[in-house]
Amino acid sequence: ALHFIVVTQFFVFLYCKCLWRGLKFVARKFTGRCELQRICYNNKHGARRTLKIGRPTHCLALLQSALSVHPDKVEKTIDDIMALKKINPDTNPQLGISLQASLLQIVGYRSLVAEVEKLRREPYDCENTEHEEMLMKLWKELRPDTPLTGRISKQWCEIGFQGSDPKTDFRGMGLLGLHNLLYFAEHDKATALQMLHDSLQPKHNEINNPEWEQKNIDKAIGYSFAIVGINITDLAFSLLVSGALKTHLYNVAPEMPSLLQFQQTFCYLMQEFHRFWIEEDPSDIMEFNRVRAKFHRRILRQLKNPDMALCPHFSASDLHLVNL
Repeated sequence: ALHFIVVTQFFVFLYCKCLWRGLKFVARKFTGRCELQRICYNNKHGARRTLKIGRPTHCLALLQSALSVHPDKVEKTIDDIMALKKINPDTNPQLGISLQASLLQIVGYRSLVAEVEKLRREPYDCENTEHEEMLMKLWKELRPDTPLTGRISKQWCEIGFQGSDPKTDFRGMGLLGLHNLLYFAEHDKATALQMLHDSLQPKHNEINNPEWEQKNIDKAIGYSFAIVGINITDLAFSLLVSGALKTHLYNVAPEMPSLLQFQQTFCYLMQEFHRFWIEEDPSDIMEFNRVRAKFHRRILRQLKNPDMALCPHFSASDLHLVNL
């Protein structure tokens, strides 16, 4: 019985493959265009086109190899593909332009994953002057009017770290977490400061501000800003590595997605999580994992739309204009 099932599945596979080839042959005869031309001409620039070009079932051997070449070699590979498919570049100038943009997006996405992974794998080193300077800069951006009394200080809890030495909180995301937090604090300072302020407030303002300010900062009924930033970094990283973020990045990056666009996406996720946290109205921080998981699912649903651009304005300060 098992042998019969395997044989049946094999023949079904062959039938579907032959049917697919037949449909492509008919489409080419009817339109006068190969599949690659139909994808480029019938889909607008962005995720709709690039995701289709990147599918293995739609790739020539040459095109498949082009998806992993160096960006400098993409143009030469396109010339080879057009020669193989007998497409005249003079009568089809737009095809080369469209194909190059999509291939650069695909190659760039892979490069971005490698770049982000490298930052994530690099541990925070308190002996590294550059690392320490970034950390001190983060403090100055978020607490501009409050001098830090020492490198090891309980003051770090004021911006949402768990203890007296922030380096221990970067273990999971390495330097990537620090890079993202500093980018947010520098490039959308007003929003970052507002979120930090909100995160330290008592729930529903159940007590007045003077009374609250006299209480221990560790007992705020909000969330720890820096820790949440590292956690949202993990969420952004998982979206990137899983490929879910392709939809967004292919729609906002004209060609190669960059670390800058990843960091802008992080800023968007931070702001949206803040709004989502308030909407969910959790009883305390112990509900964080539940709220985060629900927020993650919502972002994944949005990214299934091939036209989705989470933050198309390229500026963190403009993110409130995005209509989801």
